[in-house]
Amino acid sequence: MATHLDLEEQEQLDQLKAFWKQYGNLITWALTLVLAGFAAWNGWNWWQRDQAVKAAAMFDELQKAADAGDAAKTAGIFNDLKERFGSTAFAQQGGLITAKVQAEKEQADAAAATLGWVAGQAKEGEYQTVARLRLAGLLADQKKYDEALKQLDGATAKEFEALVADRRGDILLAQGKTDEAKAAFRKAWDTMDPAIQYRRLIDAKLTALGAAPPAEAPKTAGAAK
Repeated sequence: MATHLDLEEQEQLDQLKAFWKQYGNLITWALTLVLAGFAAWNGWNWWQRDQAVKAAAMFDELQKAADAGDAAKTAGIFNDLKERFGSTAFAQQGGLITAKVQAEKEQADAAAATLGWVAGQAKEGEYQTVARLRLAGLLADQKKYDEALKQLDGATAKEFEALVADRRGDILLAQGKTDEAKAAFRKAWDTMDPAIQYRRLIDAKLTALGAAPPAEAPKTAGAAK
């Protein structure tokens, strides 16, 4: 019986050796790739968390500089932030804050460059649209109306549709294109939530242009019984 078992075990061992000889390298490579992928995934998550922590700390310093009205320091921190962590939301938010400080300090060209970076690099449509809205305003102030309108063409975030239309109306009106401005303001009025107070300003613009929107029926306190 022992001899029979020894022969059976030997046969199984020979089969295992033959199998490993044929498929061993393939299995080893497959396991290596799986383990390497797992390690890379863990490493990527760690790197992402590490990047976020460092970017957040730098953003905090930028915010403090902006609150102090120090345009030079704010811009310096932003340059470091976008170089080291340009793909993060902190860099995009930092760009909007930096441009605001620069504009307040009458550094229009610097503010336009900063907003241009956010508009071109931001992954989120909301950040892109806010940057383009502000950049369009700066360009309009410089009477670069066609460039301003091109920026609005790229401002596509649905949440800002009414504000984009309103800004377009302002620029068209500055160009003397009254009918087109009316159409833009009307679009802004139609798409803006009636609960937002800013809609009253759009109403005033339309009224001043002789295109007052129709009066809305007053809301009743409750449905009739």
